[in-house]
Amino acid sequence: MIRFFACVTVFALSGIWTHGASAQTDDDIAGRVVGLTAAGPVDMPLLKSDLKVDIQGDMATVQVRQVFANPSDLPMSAEYLFPLNQNAAVYAMEMQVGDEVVAAQIQRKAEAEQTFEDAEQEGKAAALLTQHRPNMFTQNIANLMPGQPISVTLSYVQAVPKVDGAYELVLPLVVGPRYQGVVPQPDDPGDPFLVEFSTDDTRPKTTQSGGWLVSDLPTYPPVSGLAIPDMIDPERVSLDLSLAAAVPISSFTSATHELNVTESDDGVSADFLDGREIDNRDVILRYELGAEDTTAGILSHYDERGGFVSLMIEPPELPEADQIAARELVFVLDTSGSMSGAPLNASKRFMKAALQGLRPEDYFRVIRFSSSASEFATEAVLATRQNIAAGQRFVRSLSASGGTEIDNAMRYAFETRQPADTLRIVVFLSDGYIGNEAGVLHRIRRQIGDARIYAFGVGTSVNRYLLDAMADEGRGFARYVDPTEDASDVAETLARDLKSPVLTDIAIDWGGLKVTDVVPQRIPDLFDGGSVRVLARYEGGGSADVQVNGMVQGRNASMPLKVDLPTEPTEASAASRGAAIPLTWARNKIADLDRAIAVQDGDEQHLEERIAELGLLFNLQTRYTSFVAVSKAVVNDSGIPASKTAVPLPQVAGVSAHAYPNTGFSGSSAPEPQTIFGIITLMALGALRLSRTRRKAV
Repeated sequence: MIRFFACVTVFALSGIWTHGASAQTDDDIAGRVVGLTAAGPVDMPLLKSDLKVDIQGDMATVQVRQVFANPSDLPMSAEYLFPLNQNAAVYAMEMQVGDEVVAAQIQRKAEAEQTFEDAEQEGKAAALLTQHRPNMFTQNIANLMPGQPISVTLSYVQAVPKVDGAYELVLPLVVGPRYQGVVPQPDDPGDPFLVEFSTDDTRPKTTQSGGWLVSDLPTYPPVSGLAIPDMIDPERVSLDLSLAAAVPISSFTSATHELNVTESDDGVSADFLDGREIDNRDVILRYELGAEDTTAGILSHYDERGGFVSLMIEPPELPEADQIAARELVFVLDTSGSMSGAPLNASKRFMKAALQGLRPEDYFRVIRFSSSASEFATEAVLATRQNIAAGQRFVRSLSASGGTEIDNAMRYAFETRQPADTLRIVVFLSDGYIGNEAGVLHRIRRQIGDARIYAFGVGTSVNRYLLDAMADEGRGFARYVDPTEDASDVAETLARDLKSPVLTDIAIDWGGLKVTDVVPQRIPDLFDGGSVRVLARYEGGGSADVQVNGMVQGRNASMPLKVDLPTEPTEASAASRGAAIPLTWARNKIADLDRAIAVQDGDEQHLEERIAELGLLFNLQTRYTSFVAVSKAVVNDSGIPASKTAVPLPQVAGVSAHAYPNTGFSGSSAPEPQTIFGIITLMALGALRLSRTRRKAV
């Protein structure tokens, strides 16, 4: 079946996109994207997104407004693949069609899908939000009519983590490609095939992995510059941000986007310097709070669901270097096709600095992987001058090609004998464009032992869910490098920062408090400049002595805390900051249950049911619950079924075409006469070949 466009042309129209909540009109359409298929021209839906971000200290509330428009003369149904922060607790969705505003309802996934399909058949406007991964979603829009845009607003909350001494908020804008594995083809068993990009509608919706099934990813949309011209609307996203805190804000920066920043007595506000931007890279914001004493901070909330407590912990001062044990550094480098160009160059700069920074008592290994894996040496070697020079030559010789088969690399990393009296640290460098996250995490859980994992993401739209989860499983940390910038300084700084954890084996003695459902279930180690947030439910409340325990380089360490938790709902707990605590707890609990499914730790059906129950109780989007909104009015009374079309995406900044499937699209903005002739010829040849195949079958 033909699933993609043979060529595409763009017609630019004048117009503006309103920023208010009023209904959209024809005048708001900023352009038209038309794909020419064997069946004729097909219009693609247009998109504008607006981000409204309200940060209070270290908690953020974000509204994502997506406006879809139909530039054609026929009814259309749109599908939009987009990311959210992997820690986002999506608690509300609202749809607007003309003057009608509809609050979405949370339902079990199958029920929501049926509600959406019924509305589509009835000619009503509808929106359905589906979660595929904690950071990957699709928004489906039914009966998007010409001249009647539909807007959908998502609301979520998340805690802002502290990374290397500053708070860091990531606003993902585009989903990068995902490599899900190699499937042998009967006609050409040696040709790798991206499962995710299959054009066969009959393929199964799940992939067999060991004794269990992994849900496949959605079909990847047409991509600007590959599947469609590179003339996609360069002004698709706006940003409206405000930041306030109880203490002075000492700095506010973004290394990814130029911002217009305004400081006032109330805090900081910011938007994009040019007003709007293209959604081809994540927005990363960092800020510091002056005169802050957050060695441990406690927040609480009490409502009809019970009590919730949040405890944020920061580590003690970094120990002296001579107190740090010898290490075995196992460097695992992704050299798949998606790493070609800037990402691999940034990885090589990182490796040069990392190898130079090894201490004489350290050991190291270097493993590269793509469709296969190989390594610098069959066992760990001491960090002598000669061995380091040889390791650097091995790294310099690497090139990028092939798929992202991580299994062999992980086996090499964990199964080789570890030198005595060392701390094994697996340093993983990748863009994370791997679809089988569950399989990766399952292997790590089974094999990691006492090792640590430091995950370094190289790219502008990295799969942060996977790399953060790998770091969590390995009680380590994740950091990210933007290869489109001057990455030398960043890569070298990160390489010099391959530090050992400051506080390990963290446990909390809750005193006389009756505490349940503590998350995260596995409290990670703490590194200098970082923090960890532990959340729990409680019964009763009142005053108690709580103690945080851990180990600092083999020595016991503890920090006593006095807490006074509410025993019933209060006016203060109704404030927006307090209300975020139960949502954040529920989202983290769901993340723990998701992780348990991925690593096969418990009965999968029971875990899925618990996630669904939490989604319904806390009104949260999950893999097993979905928001769905349906208009009261019938908007499509034409009798013509809406055609299903994907919203096109821009090519991720800094990512080469090798990361994407070979869709066979023309990349020109308008086909030349010889191109049109070529397309007609190819279509004729294809029809002839199909006809011959059918005759042979008879």
